[in-house]
Amino acid sequence: MSRRPVTAIIFGGFFLFGMLFILWGVLLPEIAADLEMSETVSGALFLLFSLGMMLGALFGGKYVSKFDFLYLLAWLCAVDAVLVFGVSLMTAWQGMLLMVFLTGVVSSAVITIGHTLIAQLYAEKRFAMMGVMDFMFSLGTFAASFYVTLIYTFSHEWQKPLQFLTFLLLCVSAYTFLIAGQHRKLSKGKPAEKKSSLKYMDMLRQPVFLLLCLVSFGYGAVEFGNANWFVSYAKNDGYDGEQARNLLACFTAGMTLSRLIFSWFLRYYSVYRLMIILATMTLAGAFGIKLAAGSVAIGSFNFLLGLGLGGLFPLVLSAAMNVDPSKGPVLSGISLIGNAIGVQVASFATGFWASFQGLHIAFWIIPLASIWLWSTTWYYSRQIKQQV
Repeated sequence: MSRRPVTAIIFGGFFLFGMLFILWGVLLPEIAADLEMSETVSGALFLLFSLGMMLGALFGGKYVSKFDFLYLLAWLCAVDAVLVFGVSLMTAWQGMLLMVFLTGVVSSAVITIGHTLIAQLYAEKRFAMMGVMDFMFSLGTFAASFYVTLIYTFSHEWQKPLQFLTFLLLCVSAYTFLIAGQHRKLSKGKPAEKKSSLKYMDMLRQPVFLLLCLVSFGYGAVEFGNANWFVSYAKNDGYDGEQARNLLACFTAGMTLSRLIFSWFLRYYSVYRLMIILATMTLAGAFGIKLAAGSVAIGSFNFLLGLGLGGLFPLVLSAAMNVDPSKGPVLSGISLIGNAIGVQVASFATGFWASFQGLHIAFWIIPLASIWLWSTTWYYSRQIKQQV
């Protein structure tokens, strides 16, 4: 399989999926107002998206290895484009929740394939390339706020950013079909690889992989708890929509930079020690956002939170894949399932709590989740140290 076109597809796709994942939080105030969604219903949106992600990761990690990765990737991108366009057409929140759930299922399977392909294509430099891949995802989340601002200069309708994203996803799908066809022609006459499904329970019986799931739970709770609710939280505190989106962009900028440079620090720190450093930065950033006053301080702590979080996920997942490289899809699935459950708990709990005491109080969910993340990362790093 040729590295360059496949890498381009995955990196481009991850950029668009980074935008898609963050757009729910960026567009939430306008969506909620238009569709008359309460805080609890808004929390349910994130809950169902992450529940869809969990199911997509569950089936994706177990079954994607039975299919041709490139053709499956092309079809899934096309289906996702249709679903995102469907979301933009919804006029009632009930229908939107269903479409968002299905989008989560398909998107998660795409990410599982991306993780697996990059890990297989770049086994000799897995940490660096997994970091660059997730850097593209973070670059998409960073660009999302400015993307929405740009689209809003032409048409201030929450549907338009989703509809243009649909077109971009279809372009990725079409190019993937083209590359998959070329790859099939080159593979003619070669013996087909035996395809089989993978088993989760065999992996979760090993403490290191169980801890991977627990770390991913905390990671999802902190990352998407902040990403989904921060714009609404900042607007409740008196910032206008553009200011709130720009403050969130500080968070995504930190994540983007972290994923770009974290592998460079492996020259000076061991894998397990770098995990603790990044988790500690995450903890400080999460509490700083909640306790700080003023846009400069909040923006700075948002950046620190992103700087700690960004490199942590590819570092944790790559370390697991180094332990058992042949189980790439199921390890990606384990991490995404844990991540999705974390998103569900943090996002829905924040919305539910906010309906009683307001979002200013409910936002404490994110700092509390950062304590879980730091603790599980510490235990996970001990397991990784024993594997070295």
